[in-house]
Formats: sequence, C-alpha cells, structure tokens
Amino acid sequence: MSTAGGRFDFDDGGSYAGGWEDGKANGFGVCTGPKCQGQYAGAWHMGFETSGVYMWSSGNHFKGQWMQGKRHGVGVEVKGRWIYEGEWMQGFKGRYGIRYSTSTGAKYEGTWTTGLQDGYGVETYADGGTTLNSFTYRVFIYIKHAFYGSLINYILTYLLTYLLTCLLTYLHLPTFNALT
Repeated sequence: MSTAGGRFDFDDGGSYAGGWEDGKANGFGVCTGPKCQGQYAGAWHMGFETSGVYMWSSGNHFKGQWMQGKRHGVGVEVKGRWIYEGEWMQGFKGRYGIRYSTSTGAKYEGTWTTGLQDGYGVETYADGGTTLNSFTYRVFIYIKHAFYGSLINYILTYLLTYLLTCLLTYLHLPTFNALT
C-alpha cells in the first residue's frame, strides 16, 4: 500500500487531483467533471466520496456524506430556491428531512422514502396555512387549517382524524394516529 498525491486527467476531460492509495482516490481530493459540468471536493476512501461538497455548474450543490458513490447519511442539498436538510439513503432523500423554499416560506417537514414524501409530515404553504399529511400506501389524507395550534382546529383535527380512522378500518386499510 502506497499513499501519494497527484493529478489524473480522464479521457472525457475531467480530472482528479489529490491523495491516492493503490491506484484509487484516497484522502482529500478534488474531482472535476468533463467540460466543468460539476466538481466534488472532499474526503475519499478507496475511490469513493465519503464526505464533501458537490457543486454543479448551475450553482446547485450538495454538502454531506456519501457511500459507494451515492449520497448517503446526513446532508444539505441546495437546488434553485429549494433547500433540503436531512437524511439520505442510497442517493435518495430518506427517512426524515425538511425541504423549504428560500423565497416563499413554503416547506415540508417529515418522513421520506426513495426521495418522495412518504409517511407523516407537515406542509406549510406560502400563506402560512399548514397541512398534516399521511402518505400511507400512497393514500393522501390531509387536514388543512390556517391557524395551526388553535383549540378549534385541534378539535376539528381530532374529529376528522377519528372519522378517517373509522373509515380506513371499515375499508380494511391501515390506520394511523395523526395526533401523536
């Protein structure tokens, strides 16, 4: 095993400059894509990114953890006016995260599966209204209220949740408790 540093230029125009071990990127390094389409700067382990920043030519970027060439672990993605902060699994938004707009105040905070809102979450709209969601088996159940936290909305939310749970039970679909 030898550890050294250096630069390698790929046939497609991309390049890597940084640490090497056994012919693979290892340690800290910077890899630039062909025609400067993107750049990753950060830690490498045996040829794969582990923790760093990827910047696309559009200005979009991701800062976080990687595993086997895919975003995996905790990270922040900035894509246009949207920011996602949370967990990543095998390249997709996963388990729990918050996605919000930098310009309108709109956001979603909740669970994710393979990059999609899945499970439980709260959406907040630009006008301040919120929706409590359950994406169980792709059944979208929502209760919208404009003044989150008021007693009337709490009571209405409880009653609607109870009625929806009774309906789901009657239809033999999985139930949930939106108030816990």
